[in-house]
Amino acid sequence: MTSLESTPATRTDRIHDAVARRVPGRSLEGPFYTDREFFDLDIAAVFARQWICVAVDAELPEPGDRTSVEIGPYSVLLVRDDEEELRAFHNVCRHRGARLVEGGNDSAGNLVCGYHKWTYGLDGRLLHAPSQPAGFDRDCFGLAPVHLRSVGGLVFVCLAEQPPADFDEVASRIEPYLLPHDLRRAKVAARTELVEEGNWKLVMENNRECYHCDEHPELLRTFFPTYGYSEADLPPRLRPAHERYLRADAELRATYEQLGLPYALIEELDGRGTGFRIQRDALDLAGESFTPDGTAACRRLLGDLPTARLGHLALHLQPNSWFHVLADHAIAFSVLPLAADRTLLRTTWLVHPEAQEGVDYDLDTLQRVWRATNEQDARLVALAQRGVSDPVYRPGPYAPTEYQVEAFCSWYTARLREELNR
Repeated sequence: MTSLESTPATRTDRIHDAVARRVPGRSLEGPFYTDREFFDLDIAAVFARQWICVAVDAELPEPGDRTSVEIGPYSVLLVRDDEEELRAFHNVCRHRGARLVEGGNDSAGNLVCGYHKWTYGLDGRLLHAPSQPAGFDRDCFGLAPVHLRSVGGLVFVCLAEQPPADFDEVASRIEPYLLPHDLRRAKVAARTELVEEGNWKLVMENNRECYHCDEHPELLRTFFPTYGYSEADLPPRLRPAHERYLRADAELRATYEQLGLPYALIEELDGRGTGFRIQRDALDLAGESFTPDGTAACRRLLGDLPTARLGHLALHLQPNSWFHVLADHAIAFSVLPLAADRTLLRTTWLVHPEAQEGVDYDLDTLQRVWRATNEQDARLVALAQRGVSDPVYRPGPYAPTEYQVEAFCSWYTARLREELNR
């Protein structure tokens, strides 16, 4: 295989050729994960055009709360306005472009640029611009808005002028699964930021399969290692776990029906603009939470649900997020690209708004499984990044259990083709 660097074609032609060469059922060629050209295209074709999960409602609970998020070269400012609505703006002062908010969460009555004190309301209107001439029209210099949607307590932004048209439909299908957990009223118990030494696509691909789950002893206490297997592909060593899963699944389905909770699998990861997968699924042992014995990590249940034994609601959204929503708490994962070989993983734990640390939950117990799993995955992603950077790397075949990885790569290359055809 000729590398992209040595191909005597134009930059666009080289990328066109690499996308056209992509073989279904096999991993992507190395330059997709290593080259700056592809990283820049990923930002343009994916992160600047798709709905990107950047936060949860609970991170900005009160009017005046604000935070910022970096999406490639873009910085987006999130605020809750005086009417308690979430808004998003480009984090760029309309005077000479200074950043308005620099990282972290904060609260303020107005947004004041630290450079020349231009002052904006929480609705983005320019309120004050010192020393401007007579006739200066403040109405022409409000903050540039960014499309924002809150779906069941999960916050998405889209940088494109025209966002993907199918997001409303996707939101209407996943929100009934989320609403019983009342995530909009939840409280942030903890948030971590982990920089992984690998391309953002490797982070997402790693999350989409359990072929490697032997590397996650803490997670496999309760997460069934049969994820992704069909009956035909199930190895004998996993048969006992599968039998336990079938029993737990049958019990939970009866509970879901009794409580009126939607639980059926919807899987449309490819073939549409907003790929997604959602399903309520069983957990092992006590079946309540991600803890060593499967019992609830928080005594106060989200949405005041009547039982802790509800397994987990698993939601995956292309291109950058996944979620585990349980009766006792929820975990939101958001992936943001930093460079071709570096990715930020944000993990946020949510609990009932009145749950008290040290009384209703122990923070270490709440975080332990996914902190360990994230660190283990980061090590695996770094191994993969080093491998795909090697000149001898060639795309390898996916196992049947890696079908969601194939769906992700197919969805991703479709987005590149759309961008290149523009």
